[in-house]
Amino acid sequence: MSSSKTSVIWCNTKFSADAARLLEEGARARGCRVVFSESLSASVLDAGKPDPLLAGAGIALGQPDVAQCMTLPTLCWIEVSTAGYTRYDREDFQNILRARGGAFTNASHVFAEPCAQHVLAMMLAFGRQLLQSHTDQITDRSWQYFQRRYDSRLLNGETVLMLGYGVIGRRLAELLAPFDMRILAVRRRARSEPGVHIIPEDRLSAALAEADHVINILSDNETTRNYVNARRLSCLKPSAKLYNIGRGSTVDHRALIEALETGRLAAAYLDVFETEPLPPDHPLWTARNCFITPHTAGGRRDQDEAIVRHFLQNLAAWLNNNGEGMIDRIL
Repeated sequence: MSSSKTSVIWCNTKFSADAARLLEEGARARGCRVVFSESLSASVLDAGKPDPLLAGAGIALGQPDVAQCMTLPTLCWIEVSTAGYTRYDREDFQNILRARGGAFTNASHVFAEPCAQHVLAMMLAFGRQLLQSHTDQITDRSWQYFQRRYDSRLLNGETVLMLGYGVIGRRLAELLAPFDMRILAVRRRARSEPGVHIIPEDRLSAALAEADHVINILSDNETTRNYVNARRLSCLKPSAKLYNIGRGSTVDHRALIEALETGRLAAAYLDVFETEPLPPDHPLWTARNCFITPHTAGGRRDQDEAIVRHFLQNLAAWLNNNGEGMIDRIL
C-alpha cells in the first residue's frame, strides 16, 4: 500500500475547522497528505462532482464522482461519509475496484448510535403521548387527562419488526433490550443474531401482521423501491406504527397517506423522503398522525470529528494491515 499516490488522500467534504485539522494531522502522522477538492460540500448527502485533483490520489474520503472513480486505476480505497451508498451500489463500479485489490468502506458506525436513539425517542414519544400532549399545548391548551393517561402504552413485551438489519438495527436492538420486546428482522442473509429473530422474506406478511412497530432501515436500490406498499401496509394491524429512517424511496407515500387517513395504520414517523426538502404543500405534512423530522436521525453534534476519527482508524488498518480490521468494509 505504499506508492506515492496511495499516500495522497483526496477529500470533498467540508468539515469544521477542527475536524479538517484533525484529518490533516492524523494523515500526516501516518505518512500521508490531504488534498481538498475545490468543490466542497457540507452535506453528506450531496453527490460529488468530477475533480482533477482526484486523479492524483490513491484514497478518497467523502462522496467522489462514481464515473470518475472507475477511470482511475490508482484509486484503491474509497470511504464514503455516509451510511448509505446507493450511488456506489453498482456491479460495474464494485468489480473495477475489486480488480484493483481495492476497498470500499462507509461510515455506518458513525451514524448507528444517533439513528438508533432517534427511533427509540420516537417510540417512547408515541407510547407516552408526548406528541399529542404537545399538540394540545400549542393549540387549544385543553387538559386531556383521561385520554392521554389511558392512551399511554408501555413498550414492554411489544413486537418490533425491522426491515433491514445491519449496524443501525443491531444498535437499536441493544437499546430496546431492557424493554423485553420481541424483535424480528428481515434481511438478505438469514444468519442468526443474538436477541433478534431473523426471518426470510417469504415470512414477511405474517411478521407484519404481528408487529406493533415496523422500523424501516432499508437502503435505496432496485429491490427496495416502494417496498412498503399498499399490500404490505394492509398486512399491519390498525394499532401498528411505522418508522422510516432508511430511504424515502422505499415507501409508497400515497399508500401510506391512505393508510393513515383511513385508520388502517395508527401512526407514522418519517425522517427521510424521496424529495428533500419535503415541499411545504406535500400532503404528508398534514396527514393524520404523521410526524416528520428533516432527515436528522443520523445527526450528532460531533459528526465531522466522528467521521474523521472513523476514517483515520481505517487508514491505519489500510496502511499497516493490508486492510485487515477496517470498520464498515463493504468490499
